Amino acid sequence: MDQAKTEQVRSWLVKAGHDVASARKLADGDNPILDTAIYHCQQTVEKALKGYLVYCDQPFDKTHDLEILTRQAVSRNAGFAEWLETALELTPYATLYRYPGVEEGPEREEFEQAYAQALAFYDFVLSLLPALK
Repeated sequence: MDQAKTEQVRSWLVKAGHDVASARKLADGDNPILDTAIYHCQQTVEKALKGYLVYCDQPFDKTHDLEILTRQAVSRNAGFAEWLETALELTPYATLYRYPGVEEGPEREEFEQAYAQALAFYDFVLSLLPALK
């Protein structure tokens, strides 16, 4: 893999890692901000998927729809098929609590489930990629 592509893949994965770390930090402490934290769970998966697709030289549209991105990844690795349900569950968090109109944020249990799914999905993507040097 050439240096430019390596840097692009790494950039997506670093951002995904920042999102999952942000989700955890926002959810912890005395004043958790779960509506924003759960958004970062969706973003973790979106950016990890986009990094994987860049690695595979697979173009993708500008979208927050994790199902679309996961289906694209399935064309490169059938193992992503097992993540379609997770993609469907996490996609709404791209916008659900992000804008005014939904005053109540997610419950702790909903966040923890989304966080566990995002972290597992992110780890799966990382397991498919070589160490980026």
